[in-house]
Amino acid sequence: MITDAAISDMFPALHQSIGGKKLVYLDSAATTQKPQCVIDAITSFYENDNANIHRGVHTLSQRATKSYEDARTSVANLVGASRPEEVIFVRGATEAINLIAQGWARPRLCDGDEILITEMEHHSNIVPWQMVCEQTGASLKVAKVNDDGSLDLDSFKSLLSEDTVLVSFAHVSNAIGTINPAKELCTLAKEVGATTVVDGAQATGHMQVNFTEIDCDFYAISGHKMFGPTGIGCLVGKYSLLEEMEPWQGGGDMILTVSFEETVWNEVPFKFEAGTPNIAGAVGLGAAVNFINEIGYETISTKEQELLSCGRKVLSSIDGVKLIGASEDNSGVLAFTVNNVHPHDVGTILDHSGVAIRTGNHCAEPLMNRFGLSATCRASFSVYNTTEDIDRLGVAIQEAIRILG
Repeated sequence: MITDAAISDMFPALHQSIGGKKLVYLDSAATTQKPQCVIDAITSFYENDNANIHRGVHTLSQRATKSYEDARTSVANLVGASRPEEVIFVRGATEAINLIAQGWARPRLCDGDEILITEMEHHSNIVPWQMVCEQTGASLKVAKVNDDGSLDLDSFKSLLSEDTVLVSFAHVSNAIGTINPAKELCTLAKEVGATTVVDGAQATGHMQVNFTEIDCDFYAISGHKMFGPTGIGCLVGKYSLLEEMEPWQGGGDMILTVSFEETVWNEVPFKFEAGTPNIAGAVGLGAAVNFINEIGYETISTKEQELLSCGRKVLSSIDGVKLIGASEDNSGVLAFTVNNVHPHDVGTILDHSGVAIRTGNHCAEPLMNRFGLSATCRASFSVYNTTEDIDRLGVAIQEAIRILG
């Protein structure tokens, strides 16, 4: 098995000091650090293959096109899509969900229809549906979350009806790390004939995902949360649905022919990829997929669960620290508060100790409200973290309590 030190060595950003102390990076739910292989792939593209794709006959264009489409195939294989054409490159999970909202939902929803989401959603899986409801007259329903941060299945089931046209939920909560039973939720949704959307932004960097087995209709991915670059992600959709959808944006490469009288759309997936895409980002994402395959999801998941267990023990032993939404099925996130200390102040003191965590509402303000909070501290792990990082976190929290408590 590859050692902790060997994995850490793959990430150059981790080998720096903050405030005179070695960086402990515990903010992977916001964005993961990038392995050298991803950085090298992007650099190599710009140094050797930089050209626009799909239409050029010269060598650089051909090489760039191959790298771009190879990345699409890599993502399709990673998440169990039935064919590469089911993978559409977008800027990230946010754009993927907005694409579904405007390209699939808006033309189909009407007054009386319902969209079902949950209390634990990221704003990116709330606001696009609110916009569609305003545009169409549909209404938004919200399933409750239990005190331990798990989804209230009874609430979810009770809100499903013949009026439910679309169900959208996070595979993994970014704010508290809850892993939702995606396949079960999709099965329940399909029993009432609803189309299903899974926000997988927090899942694909941490656990094996199989789009076909989950049997959702759409799955959203963010590259920068799975060791890839920012500004790249994917919408994975069932091919038959993608064929039915109208494009959301117009421009180059999403058309076959254009005249002033009529435009004929390109085939899937190209009809959803208007303009020059983030080619280097796709190349970097392909390298990130290769990295995940090299390390293996079993290694990643096992490591993160060990860190989660260790982290819960360390934080639970500190007087004044309260874990928030610590569900049994969790993907390496410690959400917590410190008595009488604002999370932003905790984060600032931790930063002086070289420990990077996230503080705030984590773009999940309704979930914070559900727990009666305005903000939390969040430490989130990835495969490059160690138990020594957890120990540093515990010591830094105790120092914050000493200074501010």
